[in-house]
Amino acid sequence: MTLDMDNVEVFDAGEKGRGLRTTKDLWAGEVVFAEPSFAAVVFDSLSQQVCHSCFRRQANLHRCAQCKFAHYCDRTCQTACWDEHKQECAAIKKYEKAPNENVRLTARVLWRIQKDTGIVSDGQLTSVDQLEDHVADMLAEDFKELKIDMQNFLDYCPKTRHGKEYISHIFGIIKCNGFTLSDQRGLQAVGVGLFPNLCLVNHDCWPNCTVILNHGNQSTLNAAYHSKRRIELRALSKISENEELTVGYVDFLNVSTDRQRALKHQYHFDCTCKSCSEHLKDDLKMAVKETDGNKPSDQLVKEVQEFSLECLAKVEAARTAGDFHEVVKLCRECLDKQEPVFGKTHLYHLRMLSTASEVLSYLQFFSEAAEYAGRLVEGYMKLYHPNNAHLGMATMRAGVTHWHAGLIKVGHEMICKAYAILMVTHGPNHPITKDLESMRMQTEMELRMFKQNEHVYHSMREAALQNKPMAEASSVEDNIKALSHKLL
Repeated sequence: MTLDMDNVEVFDAGEKGRGLRTTKDLWAGEVVFAEPSFAAVVFDSLSQQVCHSCFRRQANLHRCAQCKFAHYCDRTCQTACWDEHKQECAAIKKYEKAPNENVRLTARVLWRIQKDTGIVSDGQLTSVDQLEDHVADMLAEDFKELKIDMQNFLDYCPKTRHGKEYISHIFGIIKCNGFTLSDQRGLQAVGVGLFPNLCLVNHDCWPNCTVILNHGNQSTLNAAYHSKRRIELRALSKISENEELTVGYVDFLNVSTDRQRALKHQYHFDCTCKSCSEHLKDDLKMAVKETDGNKPSDQLVKEVQEFSLECLAKVEAARTAGDFHEVVKLCRECLDKQEPVFGKTHLYHLRMLSTASEVLSYLQFFSEAAEYAGRLVEGYMKLYHPNNAHLGMATMRAGVTHWHAGLIKVGHEMICKAYAILMVTHGPNHPITKDLESMRMQTEMELRMFKQNEHVYHSMREAALQNKPMAEASSVEDNIKALSHKLL
């Protein structure tokens, strides 16, 4: 296999070590490079809900008859994955259970190194062995977990040819370089994989690239042409020749000190990017409300912040327990407390708006959900890069929520904005972009009908939502009827 890496080259990035830079000018939305996983596994918690080959979330997956652990969409997926799964299959059968995802991924990496060495493509710019492990920098708690995983690995693969130091090296590489894989719609993390070329791209809190998982074409019946899960590194804006490529290892929606702390713990480096060194947008993320030139007292701000943190913990517990009405109650109470104190971009306020809009939409309280979703996007737009994927996804959800609430004009406008962002971050062929394009076309048609006859549009929509029979109608009304059924 040959990877097209003509757009990039490895260079000495100083204190950051190796890095990647462009060899030509790149434009927003351009794919810098694509790379299949060296090895990847599904999370333990989702092992029966996600295909172990294509990482798509599916109902009624077929279980491997031998190990009874791996699950697949169909025989095509199973055949495509057999070369990767066969040693794992035998090990699980002998071990009589599947170990955790860290052990399974380490085993897959080592089996592949043993079979193909650490370089499996002419376009692979570094071997797996050369990636940083930072084992020596681990905290005591992390090192304790490593020792447990090491013992579990040796029980799982008792005949391994590799020494303990080398195995520990691979565990460390995965901890520092593992990339979270999402499902086919990009909405849920479902696994973790190792992508050697991607590991060479350094971090910046305000990056010029983004990474998405593109599952490729899974429809072919011939396993030889069955696309592997792969990442795409995509430019967020114009990148000039010889400019370093960067991605965000952590979400920008945290203040600089929290981002630095997370980066130090997980990746063992001190972030000195411009956003951190100059604390850019930290003031917005902790903004308080100003009324007639007056700000709330520091004591009141502290009290509401503490209340918000407690409430966020309660919300998470209620959500985990499936008590969504309790989640809504807690969100409303917290938002009422925050309203006179926090600014529109305060992090705790945005987190509560995000949860409230999502759960209210799930409970089909669309009007209230739309209000919160709109406020969330308004805050995000002041904090995130204009082409940030999180902003695009939040705008898409807000557009769909407004659409479901019958606010077709705002809904269509937001869906169009989301589509413009995701065309850059995900590209035209990603499943979620294709879904969004269908929604954009549908809301555009509905908006035209709404402008022709607002009363008829709402009448037809309400009847469709209530699943009532509809009488014969004019061509415009017939179109609304068809579109309303699609909306459902």
